[in-house]
This record gives sequence, C-alpha cells and structure tokens, in this order.
Amino acid sequence: QVQLVESGGGLVQAGGSLRLSCAASGRTVSKYAMGWFRQAPGKEREFVASISRSGGSTRYADSVKGRFTISRDNAANTVYLQMTSLEPEDTAIYYCAAQQAASFTVLVRANSYDYWGQGTQVTVSS
Repeated sequence: QVQLVESGGGLVQAGGSLRLSCAASGRTVSKYAMGWFRQAPGKEREFVASISRSGGSTRYADSVKGRFTISRDNAANTVYLQMTSLEPEDTAIYYCAAQQAASFTVLVRANSYDYWGQGTQVTVSS
C-alpha cells in the first residue's frame, strides 16, 4: 500500500499562486497513476488534474486548464500541483490520490483511485 500526505495549502489572495505537494511513502510512487481532486463546502469531490506514471501524460479539468500544472518527481516520491491565477472559486480541500495502473494511463474519476491523502485546505480571498 501507499500512504499519501498533502502539504502546501494555505490562504492566498485572488491572482496569487500556491504549490501543493503530495509525498508518498510505503511504495514507490512510480508504480502509480496520480491525481488531484478538490471538494468545496457543500459540493461533491471533483477532478482537478491527473498524471501518468512517467509523467508523460496529463489531464486537467476545464476550470483549471492553463492555470494549474501537475508534475511528479518519482525519485523524490512526490507529486506536485502548481496553481497560478487563483480564484475564489478554487477554494476547497485538495486531495491527492494514487492508483496502480499501466504506464500511460491517466485516471480522471475519483472512484478509479484506491488511495487517498487527508487533504490540504486552499482558501482564496477576493
């Protein structure tokens, strides 16, 4: 099994930037497709971005495309989410997820992932 711990959340003004990190332990993250999801108060968990095992394939939600970038450093067992041009609508708890998958697989559905972190709060003020 893999354990995931998110960090890097916080309070930022609209237009600002944050970088979230997801540190994996227990198993090497290179065996897993990874994703970021978020959940705002009163809303369902939604897909944000995902990346294949090697990092060669990525997918983004339309709402973050061009503003967020997902990346991974398999040597450091860490996945990142660089967030720029943040908007109040980006306020949510952000979760990292992992799932063993084939090399080029990119997963966008929450129910495709077996492993989840505890989440990190991102708050964007207007």
